[in-house]
Amino acid sequence: MKHILEIPALILDSAGSLPHASDVVSLFNIESELEMAGQQLGVLNALDVAKTQWYHFTAIVIAGMGFFTDAYDLFCISLVTKLLGRIYYTDIKDPKPGVLPPNVQAAVTGVALCGTLAGQLFFGWLGDKMGRKRVYGLTLMLMVVCSIASGLSFGSSAKGVIATLCFFRFWLGFGIGGDYPLSATIMSEYANKKTRGAFIAAVFAMQGFGILAGGIVALIVSSSFDHHYKVPTYKENPQASLVLPAFDYVWRIILMFGAVPAALTYYWRMKMPETARYTALVAKNAKQAASDMSKVLQVDLEAEEEKVKEITESQGQKFGLFSKEFAKRHGLHLLGTTTTWFLLDIAFYSQNLFQKDIFSAIGWIPPSQNMNAIHEVYRIARAQTLIALCSTVPGYWFTVAFIDYMGRFAIQLMGFIFMTIFMFALAIPYDHWTKKENRIGFVVMYSLTFFFSNFGPNATTFVVPAEIFPARLRSTCHGISAAAGKAGAIVGAFGFLYASQSKDPKKTDKGYPTGIGVKNSLIMLGVINFLGIIFTLLVPESKGKSLEELSGENEDEGAEAIEMQGSARTVPV
Repeated sequence: MKHILEIPALILDSAGSLPHASDVVSLFNIESELEMAGQQLGVLNALDVAKTQWYHFTAIVIAGMGFFTDAYDLFCISLVTKLLGRIYYTDIKDPKPGVLPPNVQAAVTGVALCGTLAGQLFFGWLGDKMGRKRVYGLTLMLMVVCSIASGLSFGSSAKGVIATLCFFRFWLGFGIGGDYPLSATIMSEYANKKTRGAFIAAVFAMQGFGILAGGIVALIVSSSFDHHYKVPTYKENPQASLVLPAFDYVWRIILMFGAVPAALTYYWRMKMPETARYTALVAKNAKQAASDMSKVLQVDLEAEEEKVKEITESQGQKFGLFSKEFAKRHGLHLLGTTTTWFLLDIAFYSQNLFQKDIFSAIGWIPPSQNMNAIHEVYRIARAQTLIALCSTVPGYWFTVAFIDYMGRFAIQLMGFIFMTIFMFALAIPYDHWTKKENRIGFVVMYSLTFFFSNFGPNATTFVVPAEIFPARLRSTCHGISAAAGKAGAIVGAFGFLYASQSKDPKKTDKGYPTGIGVKNSLIMLGVINFLGIIFTLLVPESKGKSLEELSGENEDEGAEAIEMQGSARTVPV
């Protein structure tokens, strides 16, 4: 602590007069780093100060391809549910083509989210118990096998196909769930502290490319079949508008393609060494940590076995997840990360999974009876691809570009504020937007909500939980936060499936009860985004600090108390 007493002298010696406020802050930061260096393991300090190198980009690609696959698999189902309804539930005597019954639609749409929630909790816990790398390949293999099995869904009857589809999509979601805490934790523990936010956000940004790829694959497949068969619309000839079994291959091909990017990165995942933070701080193997990171960083690192023992056996580092000490140190942080992710995903997934219904409601996609089965897939995919290209993907990469300059807190708060504004701007004058001449304006406004979701809380809720918790609980806490998000996604997916139905019984989809309508659904989403603003105040700023500084893992008891007061600040100084 002696360096702290010398700060006034340092200030006067270096400036000769009263310094600017920013200089004082800078000196305090330098002092903090000096204090940390005395306790920080050399191998971890080397990672914190390492210049951006090739291994950083390799880690981003390896972890990011998992998220590319995650997004593809989760969102491609919304492209084919209309087709499934036509194939298995059409009665050609009806004036409208068949749709999935409400309970079937809810199951097909939501079962992967339920699997994801379970996977996030299980693999998050397992990642802290067995190590990040040991379970990393398992999640990827589960995704590959279940993507293929989803497309092969057995049987020709509606019940047989839907039952096997739901079974395999649950386990697909289970594998996807494991990718969230493991990828985030691995990237945060590999990154240097200056660009850590951008690296973690870049992994998550691959989700945008996954959504875009889903739309592009569906466009290519549906367009090929549409041009080959050239069938009439349902209104013109109900029976001829659906060519079986040919059109049954379309949704299967789209779902099975998700296995390709996951399979391509399996080998490289298995080649990655375990993170030094897990090896040293959790497994307590200083020699292995130094050896692994010496190869990665291409420098000689000393195995500090005594220091590892001292850090890991200190009383302040033995508290568990359900202890009073954890509640005192990180309880509000965990509440902040779980609630904001929960609220964000209600809005994000209800928009993403059911954007086809919103586009239909404003007339951007024609009524289903005015299209044949395969052309409907094409029109839905085109709408999703356009939204992903113009708002979803750019939003993610704006976060990557600015997160280490603006900070996590500012970006998350800004995102929730703009999402709230745009939701209310869409909802309150909703009748105005439904007029034909205003429909493009509606799509632009709707796209902006996606942009500020991704240049906002959809990225930061993923980044922050990977930074602010201790190494031995980091994967678990990220899994809990992510699982809270998926609980929100389930609320959004199931709840808004019914809520967005028209108040007029004649305008609801077949088999659905009347709902509150799209306008009132958008108002509800606006309120949910506003609550996100409030709970963001519980989330600490983690920009520019080492992971051990944020979690207080290598400090003595006195410094620990000071540090936790600093890290609890929600607004950066």
